[in-house]
Parts: sequence; structure tokens; C-alpha cells
Amino acid sequence: MADEPITQNHTALEEKLRPTKLADYVGQAAVKESLKVYIEAATKRNDPLPHVLVHGGPGLGKTTLARILANELGVGFRQTSGPALERTGDLAAIISSLNDRDILFIDEIHRLSRVVEEMLYPALESFAIDLVLGQGMGAKSVRIDLPRFTLLGATTRFGALSAPLRERFGVIQHLNFYEVTEIEKIVERSAKI
Repeated sequence: MADEPITQNHTALEEKLRPTKLADYVGQAAVKESLKVYIEAATKRNDPLPHVLVHGGPGLGKTTLARILANELGVGFRQTSGPALERTGDLAAIISSLNDRDILFIDEIHRLSRVVEEMLYPALESFAIDLVLGQGMGAKSVRIDLPRFTLLGATTRFGALSAPLRERFGVIQHLNFYEVTEIEKIVERSAKI
């Protein structure tokens, strides 16, 4: 318990270090330009952003980019990871708690179990899921309508994603490693904070 304030302070500092706008996000110029267009289009139409898949090496800012997108769109943000979604009920609970246009960020999306991944398909395509309640002859199928949300998946292992999952993303972006000048900008910004 004694280290709880340190953890809270560490988290608060980490949050301050993360940029909250695309303009402050260092590097990835082509990705930022592309995402600006999608943000503007979604905002004008009052639609959710298309589902986004971001892939690249560890530490390149996939989580930060997801938070920035939610902030730029002025929508809610929920974060989880592929390994944390062990059962279909886990996914159903998270998705059904979202609001219209919110962003659901799944880190390490390549580690989703097959059954959870397959449940995700209708959620991404038609914003609905079918749950089976009970077992055997007494089992019932219940369709649950979902809010129009955006899935933002992040992975360091693009090749490990199944083709059916990759095909359901409307936007796929690759993050490149930082140039030395970009690392300098990140360090300078962090030092000022």
C-alpha cells in the first residue's frame, strides 16, 4: 500500500508525457496525414472512424496514437489486450458498454483466441453480436445490437493476424522506426514536461 501514491504519480506523469493531439505526435508523417483525412470525414458525417489496424515494432506509439484518435474525435476510449479477452463474454461485456462512436483499443490483437476473434466479426461488420445462452436443447440465441464503435487494433506481428480479421479493417497503417531527429524531439518534449 505504501507504494500506491508512487504508482499513481508515475501514471499521472506518464499521461502528461503522452501527446494528446496528432500535431504533437512526433514522426509518422504519412500516417498522421492519412488519419487526419479519416478524422475529418468521420466528423463531417457524424460517423465512427472506420476500424483501424496499426502495426509496427514495440515502443513506436501505437497506444498513444489510439488515445490521440479518441481525443481528436471527442469520443470515449476503452483499452484492453488480446490475451485479456479469454472468453466471448469478456468481449461482449466490453463492447456492449461502449457508446456510439467510441474507440475500443485492443493491443496485441494477434493474440485473440479464435472463438473471440470470430465473435468480433459481426460486431465489426454489422454492430451486433449473437450470444448463445444455455446449453444443449435449452440453448437460446440472443442478438444484441451494439453502438457504432471503432475498433483500433495494434500488433507487432502483422503476419500473425488471420486474413479474415485483417480484411475487416478499413484503415491499415504501418508505423516506422523513429529517425534520430525524431527521437531528439521526443526527448526534448519530455524533458520540458
